[in-house]
Amino acid sequence: MGNICRSPTAEGIFRHRLQRAGLAERVQVDSAGTGDWHVGKAPDARALWAAAGRGYDLASLRARQVVAEDFSRFDLILAMDHDNLYHLDRLFPGEDKAGVDLFLRRYALDVEEVPDPYYGGEAGFERVLDLLEQGCDALLADVERRL
Repeated sequence: MGNICRSPTAEGIFRHRLQRAGLAERVQVDSAGTGDWHVGKAPDARALWAAAGRGYDLASLRARQVVAEDFSRFDLILAMDHDNLYHLDRLFPGEDKAGVDLFLRRYALDVEEVPDPYYGGEAGFERVLDLLEQGCDALLADVERRL
C-alpha cells in the first residue's frame, strides 16, 4: 500500500538477483505503492534490518506512488495482495492491465499473497523475505527465458 515494506523488499531482492545474473543493465525494476502516505520515505526500519540480514541493501530506495505511465513503462506490474490489485484497477480504470497480476500467484507455488508485515513482528518480515526470495527466483527464470 505505502511502498515501505513488501514492494521495496521485492525490488531489492530482484535487483540483487539481476546483478548476480549479469542482467542489471538490461532489466528495469522499480516499486511503487497504491497509497501516498509514505512518498519520499525510506523503507520501514524493520524491512531494512531484515533485508540486510540476508545481504540485500534497501537503503537507497524511496517510496513512490504508482502513476498511469507505469502501465506503459513496465511489462509487468506485480501486486503484493488482492487489496493492492483492487486499488490498481480502481485508481487506473482505463489503463491496460494485461501485465498486472499478483506477484506470488504468477511466480510462486503455494500462496497468492505476500502478507503485510507492518503491524507484526520480526517473524513477519522474515516470512515476507522467504516468499519474496522464492518469487524473485521464479521471476528471474522467467526474465532469462524472455531475453
